[in-house]
Amino acid sequence: MQEAVSARRSNRERTEATRAALIAAARNLFIEKSYAETGTPEIVAAAGVTRGALYHHFADKQALFRAAEIDAATEAPASVRQALLDGADAFFRAMAVNGRTRLLLLDGPAVLGRSLMDEIDERYGGRTLVEGLTAAMEAGELQQLPVPALAAQLSAMFDRAALAIEAGASVEDHRKVFAAIIDALSTR
Repeated sequence: MQEAVSARRSNRERTEATRAALIAAARNLFIEKSYAETGTPEIVAAAGVTRGALYHHFADKQALFRAAEIDAATEAPASVRQALLDGADAFFRAMAVNGRTRLLLLDGPAVLGRSLMDEIDERYGGRTLVEGLTAAMEAGELQQLPVPALAAQLSAMFDRAALAIEAGASVEDHRKVFAAIIDALSTR
């Protein structure tokens, strides 16, 4: 039984290492060459993994870009609250890429179905949001609430904000509202 537990940890560690290598390689290449000029073969070569590994962890290059942007924005935050706010900013920046809002929030669900899009979101941005909320509650910074329900409602709020921003609404207004919601949920 002990061997099975350490094998699972080993698999998890390998998974996290592969994901981190892909994100780091992508981030470096996106900065060096730009998103448009970076191909997935270059990313996997720089990360030292296979294309299969890339597509096991990320639905496509856009999902990798989004993860790289959000992970970069949330490195070493001053507080869990700040990590949530930084993650929100990263989401708004990622969704500002021309066509991304339409692709992920309108076309994706219409073509792939809501259920598959929710699965994809849970592996990437949704996972990050759940981890942030959980960490904030464990640190005593947020009220104890059902994390899945809170994450679902905040995620819906982010999606609606992205659509509004794409249509011309103020990004700063949406940032202020998110900060106010996090502050209202705060225990401090």
